[in-house]
Amino acid sequence: MAASFDLTLDCADAQLLAAFWKTALGYVDEPPPAPFATRAEWLAQFDLPEGETADDGAWLCDPAGNGPRLSILRVPEPKTAKNRLHIDIRVPGHGTPAERWARISAEAERLVAAGATVAAEVDTHHLVLRDPEGNEFCVAARAARS
Repeated sequence: MAASFDLTLDCADAQLLAAFWKTALGYVDEPPPAPFATRAEWLAQFDLPEGETADDGAWLCDPAGNGPRLSILRVPEPKTAKNRLHIDIRVPGHGTPAERWARISAEAERLVAAGATVAAEVDTHHLVLRDPEGNEFCVAARAARS
């Protein structure tokens, strides 16, 4: 049986980044673990360093339960280098190369409107974007299914 996994993004502004990734992935805020009614209530059980609040983190999930959870946590140090791991957002892969590229481009435009920036275009195959905090991710087509 395969292991499940979550992805965690370090950031300077967890709420800003959470809003972007909810838009990008169609994710929603993950409910707090039982029996807690709110994330703030859940966090109150931990001995958080002075000045840290519930707004310093965000926990997102795929509403259909298929994708990995995404944890977004504020850290004091800035991003200094290229990500060693990144997210790929996939659009439908059927149709001609021109049709696939049109879908990739349209998704990138939607994400730019949400706060991303385009970093590079790779041979009309995929686009490299950066989220509002500079984390790289790609927009590409899924493999076409026969």
